[in-house]
Amino acid sequence: METFKQHLDKFIGIDDEEFSSVISYFQVLEVKKKQDLMSEGEICRSMFFVVKGCLRKFFINEKGIEQTTEFAIENWWITDTFAYERQIKSDFSIQAVEKSVILKIDFQSQEALLTKHPVMERYFRMIYQRAYAAAERRIRYLYEFSREELYVHFSTQYPWFIQRIPQYLIASFLGFTPEYLSEIRAKLRS
Repeated sequence: METFKQHLDKFIGIDDEEFSSVISYFQVLEVKKKQDLMSEGEICRSMFFVVKGCLRKFFINEKGIEQTTEFAIENWWITDTFAYERQIKSDFSIQAVEKSVILKIDFQSQEALLTKHPVMERYFRMIYQRAYAAAERRIRYLYEFSREELYVHFSTQYPWFIQRIPQYLIASFLGFTPEYLSEIRAKLRS
């Protein structure tokens, strides 16, 4: 779990002994491509940290189409924050996009972790602040950018997603149909 230790070191000071205790609150999972970690309607009991691979959060819209709202790659967290914090049923599903290795922590374990290791409060505060800031930016871009500008911005800011994630999922994330995304990409190539 050296990857997680290196990640924590970017935010907080934690020695090897304390890290051994911190990591004991997590469960390591290896998940297959397209494996569901949580389904819409289930109580959201866990948060997931991606050690290796890629996860996505999505919901099924009124037309029965999957709408991806978030991706998580290495060193990113994913959950339905609203449902997790309240321990209620989720409006989202979380699924592996690739074969992945993840750390899973449930709400009770996280509370115990924070009690025993107060430095982790600072870590999670910083993570939540970054996630909130990213969500604010995304909302602005959805209002401000044309669809083509949205794709160009996304592909420029996150080129690794374009190479790793199937185009139909990128289209879902950007609010496009796969056909419309193909049109934008063809237009940009010409």
